[in-house]
Amino acid sequence: MNRIGKASRREGAKNTKPEKKKETNPKSKIQNPKLDDWLEIGKIVAPQGLAGEMRVYPNTDFPERFEVPGKRWLLRPGDMEPQPIELVAGRYIEAKNLYVIKLAGVENRNQVEELRGCKIMVPESDRPQLAEDEFYVPDLLGLEVFLQASGELVGKVVDIIPAGNDLLEVELDPTFAPDKKQKTVLIPFVEAIAPVVDIPARRIEVTPPPGLLEI
Repeated sequence: MNRIGKASRREGAKNTKPEKKKETNPKSKIQNPKLDDWLEIGKIVAPQGLAGEMRVYPNTDFPERFEVPGKRWLLRPGDMEPQPIELVAGRYIEAKNLYVIKLAGVENRNQVEELRGCKIMVPESDRPQLAEDEFYVPDLLGLEVFLQASGELVGKVVDIIPAGNDLLEVELDPTFAPDKKQKTVLIPFVEAIAPVVDIPARRIEVTPPPGLLEI
């Protein structure tokens, strides 16, 4: 994760851009309010060997979530509330971009198979402390983007694209480009271009170089 200028940190938001799905069941719109205070940090995807280790696809930029032993919570498919579990150990497999972890009480491959598809959760109140000019991805989504010089509304942030410097994908406001077919623009998330990020006010002010917003 880039730390030059500003940086976004992923935690509990695997797909920052809303996925388009056809609604086939009205009940699918009902969300579980009991999970509002929880963050998904990973999903168990497969066993690792025969001794009860498991592979987890991470949904967080904080390695301590899987490398530091301690209490976590497990949400089984269909359950309404996560249940406490104990993380015994974990290590990162860089080539596969996943973690291999060991949970207390899970001793063999068959037990891991029963956990396939389960989500690993933490309380939202347990978010790690961020460094200055670091922001959580979910907190950036939906922020309105303004030109600092004129106050003109450019649009709103709809996605964060990881790169050498993270990029803000901004959906252009109709008033900013009424006659253009292009709907979004990418803005580097660096101090020189996005000097003001005001989460409480839900706004970002940008000072784009010439040509960046030409569409």
